[in-house]
Amino acid sequence: EVQLVESGGGLVQPGGSLRLSCVASGFIFDDYAIAWFRQAPGKEREGVLCISSYEGTTYYDDSVKGRFTFSRDNAKNTVYLQMNDLKPEDTAVYYCNTFPLGAWGQGTQVTVSS
Repeated sequence: EVQLVESGGGLVQPGGSLRLSCVASGFIFDDYAIAWFRQAPGKEREGVLCISSYEGTTYYDDSVKGRFTFSRDNAKNTVYLQMNDLKPEDTAVYYCNTFPLGAWGQGTQVTVSS
C-alpha cells in the first residue's frame, strides 16, 4: 500500500520558518515524482506548489518562489519543504503526493499568525 505521511506543521508568526516532511512507503520511491500541494481554510485544494523528480525541481506557484525550497532524500524515502518568510496567506493544510497521483493523506496544518 502506498502511504505518504506529512508532518512538521504548526503555528508560526509572520516571517518565521517551518520545515515540512513527507515520509513515503509502499512503492519504489525513486521511480516517482513527488509534489507538494496546499488547501487554505474554506477553499479547494490548490494546484501543485512544486514538484521534484530526477528531471529536477519546479516551482509552479509564484507566491512561494524564493521562499520555499523542496528537497528530496531518496535514501530516507523522504521529501522536505523548507518554508521561510512565512506569510498569513500561507496558512493551509499542506499535502504531498506522488505523480501519477495516489491517495491523499491527512496533510499537516500550517498556521501563520501573530
